[in-house]
Parts: sequence; C-alpha cells; structure tokens
Amino acid sequence: MELDLAPEMAALADRLGRPGPSGRAVQFVAVKAGAGASTIARAFALEAARTCARGVWLVELDVMKGDQFSAFAQERAQFGALSGPVRSSPGQEMFFTVSPKSRGVDGRPFSDVAYLAAHTVGASKLWVTRFRREALTPGQSVQILRDGAYWDALRRHADYVVIDAPAADRSPASLAAAPFMDANLIVLSAQVRLDAEAAALRDDLLAAGGPCNGVVLTRAPERPPAILRSLFP
Repeated sequence: MELDLAPEMAALADRLGRPGPSGRAVQFVAVKAGAGASTIARAFALEAARTCARGVWLVELDVMKGDQFSAFAQERAQFGALSGPVRSSPGQEMFFTVSPKSRGVDGRPFSDVAYLAAHTVGASKLWVTRFRREALTPGQSVQILRDGAYWDALRRHADYVVIDAPAADRSPASLAAAPFMDANLIVLSAQVRLDAEAAALRDDLLAAGGPCNGVVLTRAPERPPAILRSLFP
C-alpha cells in the first residue's frame, strides 16, 4: 500500500508553479539510491493526475529498471489495472538511443520509439512508461540523449511530465536531462547526512545547464537541518 503523500505533493506543485498552456517537466533525482526518489516521483505524478486537464506522464529515466511500471502493476487494487501498451512519443522523438541498431526483415533499422511503451493507470489521466527490455538483442546498449525534443513533444500533450531519474551515485543520466527540465528536485533522506554530496549534485545540475529548484527531504523532521536551508534557501 502506497503512502498518502497527496497534501505534500499538492503543496510542492503550488510551490513550483502550476502549468500554463505548455506542460511542465519536473525531474526527481536522489543523491544516493534508497532515498525514496521513485516514491516521491510516483506520488507527485498521481497527485498531478488527479487535478490535471490534459494528463500526466511518468517517465522512468533508468530504462532498464522498470520499477514504476512494476509498482503500478503490483498495486492494481489501489490504482486500477494498467492498460495495454500505447505509443509513448507523439512523433519519432525519444530521450534515448539504442545501439547498434537492430534491423527488420526489410533491412531498415528499428526506431528507438519502438522500445518504449506507455500504459494508462486505471481510470486516471496518468501514463507510465515501460522500456521493452525483451526487444533488446545481445550486445545492444542504451544511452540517454542530451536532447530536449522528447520532453518538448510531451509538454504539448500533458500538464506534467514527471521524470524519475536514477540516483546520482549510480548514474549521471539526470545531468543529460537536466537542461531541458522546468524543475530539477534533489531527493535526500534525512536519516543519512550527505550535505556535501547534495551540494555537489546541485552544482552539477547547474553546470549541466539546468535549474535546481530545491530539495525534497524524505523521512524528515518537522524542520529541515540548517545546512539544507543554507544550500537550498
């Protein structure tokens, strides 16, 4: 059973600013794996989908994990059944590339778009992505692109695009997406003191060309530690 974080996520959305004619892309990235970034991203997407007009996309940047899709699939009693797969890009835009390319019987290379599916969650306006790992062949690898075309394309069709990035201690993928986000939020556990690492990730996001809009503190006391208030006023 998921924790009910709806009030906190509604307050976060208000703090970030609600979307206008164009949707907003918001990335959540933890300093260290296990801080709860995926839970926060999922809770934010669920709350946004509750009040949105055009829909919300929850995109897992760590494509080989598939944790977001699995979380909804395992909790269908709470969220409703997932739909069958639908196209995850309005055109040919994609945020990753697979190499080397596989080729069909006609000799043409498979499009990167073919590797990512999207599924609606119950009766909501939330779509969650799933990378089709089963379509990979031995020797192929996936690279996250430093390109904003996919995020721009989704913004035109959604109120929010919520990105669940792999933790910074595992992968630099969040830095590739950071410049194309309306907001980048660092997720940090209050139970693990990583002040220097949080400051370094903030600096890395800014150096990559993206904004850094603050920190989401999980397992937190009522008042955040003073060091965080100085890093993220």
